[in-house]
Amino acid sequence: MIASSGSESPFRRPPGSRPAARGVLRLLALALLCGPAALGAEARAASGDEPEAALRAAMVEQQLVARGIADQRVLAAMRAVPRHRFVGEGHAARAYEDQPLPIGHGQTISQPYIVALMTELLEPRPEHRVLEVGTGSGYQAAVLSPLVAEVYTIEIVEPLARRAAEVLEELGYANVTVRSGDGYAGWPEHAPFDSIIVTAAPERVPDALLDQLRLGGRMVIPVGPVHAVQELRVIEKAADGSITDTMVAPVRFVPMTGGASLGR
Repeated sequence: MIASSGSESPFRRPPGSRPAARGVLRLLALALLCGPAALGAEARAASGDEPEAALRAAMVEQQLVARGIADQRVLAAMRAVPRHRFVGEGHAARAYEDQPLPIGHGQTISQPYIVALMTELLEPRPEHRVLEVGTGSGYQAAVLSPLVAEVYTIEIVEPLARRAAEVLEELGYANVTVRSGDGYAGWPEHAPFDSIIVTAAPERVPDALLDQLRLGGRMVIPVGPVHAVQELRVIEKAADGSITDTMVAPVRFVPMTGGASLGR
């Protein structure tokens, strides 16, 4: 369902029960029980995309496992989500290469390794409510969908938000809600969030996002100036409200745009 446009209306609101996509959950369960080979066979049978399933399996082994991604739930999600459905027009043949790709409007879909790394750092749990800032193509939200209870994702570029909502709905990711709006403000109506993931780089961590992070929660966010190497950080909010900020790796993301510019 596509709602009327505007920064305050979600493009798609899931049903009250917010079930995760059945097919993806079945693939995840099989992967955890039987391993990658069984998942590949199941993916081919379930989706009919035999070449893409094989490419995803190779992507996971060569780009993710070989570089240290170890969370089996994250790996299973990366094997199951059809990244070729989320890349920009004309780039589907390169969807499983280890690089970012354009999705229009000056934005990109992150390389698979970065998506997997940020997802693993987020430590998603089945009961979690997650906020994503920077929907982009919708791929990161799709990876999170079978790993958590609810995903709320905000995209400032309205055509990207609309397209992501359409693809996510077509693929059955029913626990994802997409909205076009300013990510600096977060999504206070559904706060607090167990975790927050930001897929564009602000120069400082927005205060609103810190405020909307639940006590005991964590945020994964790239921080730094435009046109420079940024820092991928993990921010944890302790039970007493104190903040721990850990730098993980140098990265380069598109800049986060929006109204607010002040943060910590």
